[in-house]
Amino acid sequence: MNVAGLEFPGDLHYLVEHQVWARVEGDGTATVGITALGIAQAGEIYMCRPKSVGAVVEQGRSVAVVELAKSIVSVKSPVRGEVVAVNGLLEVQPELVHTDPYGEGWLARVRLSDFDADAVALLHGEAV
Repeated sequence: MNVAGLEFPGDLHYLVEHQVWARVEGDGTATVGITALGIAQAGEIYMCRPKSVGAVVEQGRSVAVVELAKSIVSVKSPVRGEVVAVNGLLEVQPELVHTDPYGEGWLARVRLSDFDADAVALLHGEAV
């Protein structure tokens, strides 16, 4: 789906308040990242550092930090659970968050702890 020239894939779940997304995988995990709108609002990202593998994250709480031109910002998680993987490519290519926010620019994979509870705050499909 395209809104105001920005892409919002229909298969994702969005925590609109924080401009982050989750792609629920079939193995009980979700891949998370920043929306195209969130990227456009933030401007150029110079550094992206997801939480470490094993870290527990809560919905609406930090899953990563990004360095912008004049600030460091916490990226909020759309889901709760344990970080099981981080995108190592972002260490050397933080621009992937800009160029491919829903693909190679993902931040972390989280083992979901209560997606049913998380889903209440998330938008999905046409509701976006």
